[in-house]
Amino acid sequence: MASASAEICSSCVNSAIQTLMAACPNQKEAISWGGNPVPCIVRYANRYFFGSLELSPTRAGYNTGILDPSFRQFDQIWSGLINTVIRASTSSSRLKPEAETADLTSTQKMYVFMQCTPDVSPSNCRECLKKCVGYYKSCCYGYQGGYARNPNCLFRWDLYPYYNIFPQSPPFVMRKGKENTASRTVIVTIVPTAIFLALVILILTIFCFRKPKQEVKKEIGNIQEDQSLDWAGRATVGNDYSDKDIQGEVTSQDLPLIRLDVINEATKQFSDENKLGQGGFGPVYRGTLEDGKEVAVKRLSRTSGQGQREFLNEVVLIARLQHRNLVRLLGCCLEKNEKLLIYEYMPNKSLDVILFGSRNGVLLDWQRRLSIINGIARGLMYLHEDSRLRIIHRDLKTSNILLDYEMNPKISDFGMARIFDGNQSEANTNRIVGTYGYMAPEYAMAGLFSVKSDVFSFGVLLLEIISGKKNVGFHLSEEGESLYTFAWKLWSDGQGLELMDPMLEKSSVATEVLRCIHIGLLCVQEDPADRPTMSSVLHMLASDTITLPIPKQPAFSIGRFVAMEGQSSNQEVCSVNELTFTVLSAR
Repeated sequence: MASASAEICSSCVNSAIQTLMAACPNQKEAISWGGNPVPCIVRYANRYFFGSLELSPTRAGYNTGILDPSFRQFDQIWSGLINTVIRASTSSSRLKPEAETADLTSTQKMYVFMQCTPDVSPSNCRECLKKCVGYYKSCCYGYQGGYARNPNCLFRWDLYPYYNIFPQSPPFVMRKGKENTASRTVIVTIVPTAIFLALVILILTIFCFRKPKQEVKKEIGNIQEDQSLDWAGRATVGNDYSDKDIQGEVTSQDLPLIRLDVINEATKQFSDENKLGQGGFGPVYRGTLEDGKEVAVKRLSRTSGQGQREFLNEVVLIARLQHRNLVRLLGCCLEKNEKLLIYEYMPNKSLDVILFGSRNGVLLDWQRRLSIINGIARGLMYLHEDSRLRIIHRDLKTSNILLDYEMNPKISDFGMARIFDGNQSEANTNRIVGTYGYMAPEYAMAGLFSVKSDVFSFGVLLLEIISGKKNVGFHLSEEGESLYTFAWKLWSDGQGLELMDPMLEKSSVATEVLRCIHIGLLCVQEDPADRPTMSSVLHMLASDTITLPIPKQPAFSIGRFVAMEGQSSNQEVCSVNELTFTVLSAR
């Protein structure tokens, strides 16, 4: 990596100072991150902070371009390069900035830069960088580049060179024909280590995915992310499943196989008028079988590699689950490259449609909402404690709660779920799946998930049901905070009832509403150990005589800052304890 000259460094610092003085006048503490043409940090405070690791305030941002979802190797290359740069940045007591590249394709590279302030230890630097990467993944993963930074470190990646520290080769298109020899020489001279490390990572990744089947079987207990476990303990490994593989797994579950011609007739050839919605798995259609029974048909999108994993995972998991608060899988179809799941039909659609619709919320009085809260809690407790194996849903949200004719809730969509066996209490993954806004912080930032991750999601969902407001998007308000931090402030100030949906004013019971808010806040605490289990939640909901513990402040407050086109790249934060997202214009 080429080092910046003293003049460039001085220019960056002076620019950051001027920005700070203009944006944060009369503040006792402030920080500014410069970034043009090199990164620099200017910070002052009326306290001693050298040598101390501080992880807030944090700022994160992303470019608006969306990554191609069909590029299945991206996650592996991205994670491998990130880990390589973190190791390089913290490999000695003398911390130094690190910039590395990796080839995504023959015509496109990935560029990663990381740096810590030199006053922290290597271990603190490592923790800081991991937190930055985790913050970025929690808000912005899936876009074509982005960054995260806090007082002690910064991280950035993109699909083009930046900061004047990478070779200026064309990032997207490499024309056929004679190559530019001078440009190729610069690459070989400046970043041989980066290219070598990237090649090593790719080779090791390929080697890992070609392990013998006997080695794979030994790892079943570790809940590897590319495994779908069936009830007999077997595993199918890889990103793609052939029809033959799926057929073998499905028939082992004794799940009824329904003919394609029957489904075509039921859905009127998958007509648009019968389409109920579109999910990550694929479209969902309403159908009526010959006997008059109404069903919902999930049709796997043929272009969805992730959907194939979800298809097998959902069949394997839900086929043997029986509970009144879980949606029931009636059968599946595997013919002519079609992969279909047939469920019982839920006439009242999903909870989000009823809860957040401009007029539909009136259909849910307080007793109905309380019944839905209890039903979801019972379904989760069954998954965590009463089913044959402990199951973590990992994508609990209002759109995955379906409502039957009597508005009873049923948890659906088990494509992201994972099985825990024996005494296992938590697992780790490099592939974060689910929905931001419902993710527990330890999962979004470090990939750790457990039953307590689902408890966090339940707490968010409970507060949404009470307030009639979505947590996702709530931070776009002037206060710039999440629903659960807003709820905690109101509750702490003795104004908890102000969170309640105005539509509940006539039907609600104040003590019950406040108790449910209290329970929701216990579920969204930052430390998983502080959150109750779902069986404890049900006891709390069922009895008004149980004394509830005082909830701690929720994980973190999420704000959003949108950088307008043409806005300066020098950005500053004067407040603390917040995570700010920035949307950058794509290059």
